[in-house]
Amino acid sequence: MYVRDARNRDEAWLLDRIEEMGLDSVAFRSRDYVIAVDESTNERAGFGRYRIHKTDDGEVCELTGIGVVDGWRGQGVGAHVVERLIDLAADEGFETVYSITDSDDYLRQFGFESVDAEERPPVIADRLEQKRETVGEDVVVVAVDTGAFEMPAALRQRFKEAEKGGSEPAEPEETAEDFGIDADEATYKYDTGN
Repeated sequence: MYVRDARNRDEAWLLDRIEEMGLDSVAFRSRDYVIAVDESTNERAGFGRYRIHKTDDGEVCELTGIGVVDGWRGQGVGAHVVERLIDLAADEGFETVYSITDSDDYLRQFGFESVDAEERPPVIADRLEQKRETVGEDVVVVAVDTGAFEMPAALRQRFKEAEKGGSEPAEPEETAEDFGIDADEATYKYDTGN
């Protein structure tokens, strides 16, 4: 499993997943996304975006649109998408990265902390109001210093071992008895004699 920058050919896939998951697609540009890919099957497992807001006071970086495809959840895919986005933001010179989310507990494990109203850049305050209208009133603003980002060791290990469906319990195998068939005699158990 690895995380790479999105390519133009990923655009339709990204838009479909964003719509399926009901994620934010405001000012969509595929080049702002990264995608987690299973190296053995080349299957896309997750994605995320960093959005740069240009303001009169400088630029502000926001993580948004982070999603993991069913069957890949619980395996560190989202964590590595977030890590790659933070690395890209740091490479661009951002010291602080913001996120507006209703899943702040998830981001806190990486060092994200709540941001008080008076400390929010105006563009983030505006985005918060937009998200409250579309997502719900329980969204909050969190931020992390790019140098303080921490990846939990357990998530790093899960990502190394990730397999599709790895976190979901396997379906029990069906047997002949599930269908009323005696496997030893190959006759119906509930034969009425007719």
